[in-house]
Amino acid sequence: MKTIVSVITASAILASGGFVAPVTAQKAHVIAPLTEAQWGPAPPMLPPGAQIAVLSGDPSKPAPYVVRLKFPANYSIPAHSHPTDENVTVISGAVTFGMGEKLNKGAASNKTLPAGGFALMPAGMNHFAYTTQETTIVLFGTGPVEFKYVNPVDDPRHK
Repeated sequence: MKTIVSVITASAILASGGFVAPVTAQKAHVIAPLTEAQWGPAPPMLPPGAQIAVLSGDPSKPAPYVVRLKFPANYSIPAHSHPTDENVTVISGAVTFGMGEKLNKGAASNKTLPAGGFALMPAGMNHFAYTTQETTIVLFGTGPVEFKYVNPVDDPRHK
């Protein structure tokens, strides 16, 4: 009986398009070697020095997006949260993440992710990040991307 129910459920999901159907369909293939990235300054919600390359979608809209972010060595993003989940894959270098109300580079719970590492920061969770070497990440999720800094004085938009 379980097999029949599973087959019926799977058939219903596949027939309806299920959860794999994107909210907005991409109109063209995106093939983006790292060496051909079109880098520009990151939005002012990030501290100066970061660069961004948009790969797919528009991170300012309520739709799926994919961007690359490049951080210089010794770059820090103070404690903040986001209104949507944030997915991060490290492409080169390494980034350290920590949880909490303020950036604490010495916290025992911090986790450094080298190239190939992945992190999911759920919506509303306070976290911080920093690098010790130039690092490139892929950030993806559903927009709009927004940063809410725990301490408003840390928000680079106010400087």
